[in-house]
Amino acid sequence: MKDIRILSLDQLKDYFESLGEKPFRAKQVYDWLWSKNLHSIDEMTNLSKSLREKISEEYTINPVSVDLLQKSTDGTIKNGVKLHDGLMVESVLIPTETRTTACVSSQVGCSLNCEFCATAKLKRMRNLEVAEIVDQVALIDSQSRMYFERPLSNIVFMGMGEPMMNYKNVVEAIRKITQPEGLGMSPRRITVSTSGIPKMIKMLADDELRVKLALSLHSAIESKRNEIMPFSDKFPLTDIMESLQYWYQKTGSVITFEYCVWKGINDGDEDIKALIKYCKQVPSKVNLIQYNPIGDGKYDQCNKQAEENYIRQLENAGVTVMVRRSRGGDIDAACGQLANKATD
Repeated sequence: MKDIRILSLDQLKDYFESLGEKPFRAKQVYDWLWSKNLHSIDEMTNLSKSLREKISEEYTINPVSVDLLQKSTDGTIKNGVKLHDGLMVESVLIPTETRTTACVSSQVGCSLNCEFCATAKLKRMRNLEVAEIVDQVALIDSQSRMYFERPLSNIVFMGMGEPMMNYKNVVEAIRKITQPEGLGMSPRRITVSTSGIPKMIKMLADDELRVKLALSLHSAIESKRNEIMPFSDKFPLTDIMESLQYWYQKTGSVITFEYCVWKGINDGDEDIKALIKYCKQVPSKVNLIQYNPIGDGKYDQCNKQAEENYIRQLENAGVTVMVRRSRGGDIDAACGQLANKATD
């Protein structure tokens, strides 16, 4: 049977009218599914038992479930999330003193081949459905309330997969997460991270979701970026920049450049100068991300001096820069480490 959550509100209205029911039944069911995140048709208590039985003859609900939960010493929680077909993804709850952030996945595996990322070593099996994305958020919200006594405050699409390669479902999931009839979260607390697909960045700007945008950059030198992220040879930095300028023109939202600095790869002055030149072309800020090893020995975190050199030169050039320290590294929950790997 099909998951009833594939139906839009209008489709639910048509369905109930076909059963001889009043159209308002659609709104009741929609509220159960997307606002209350209910996972059982039988628990929709404002519907008659006979109507619930009719619905159950045609539709089901296939929620995600936590197959494995791991807790880091720093409070980070990693969920091994099982989907209805037995495939797995991972999502992460990242707590700080002032906020809790959900890092959610958009694909099983990944479509891209970034050399430094564990997820990229996995074959892309399929895109996540809208409900599977929303379920991750609702799940982490409940964990935030349970373990930290506060609701989820932020969402980042930085888990497994490239969000822009599952564009339609990611956008619809964001609508479900932000609409009053859904989870009601502010779109300004959602960040979509992409490795850089110009056409889709422009489309996201046109869709006016009011979310934030982050670009996984790692080098502003074309040849070097293509070595680090081989797929990027299809998307030149000039094309990406043009799409980022379009984004800012349409949304007024500053872009975040995500940037790992690796020893002997992109830790030199030429790398910093190229990054500054790139940043100056559009209102932006830089997040220097601590690298999290994935066990292949090819990439190593730069030394403290190289990091400080980046910070000093960026600040002297008037570029806002922040250092994002790794969270959850002891359970392979940190940035770039998600690969359905359990850590004892």
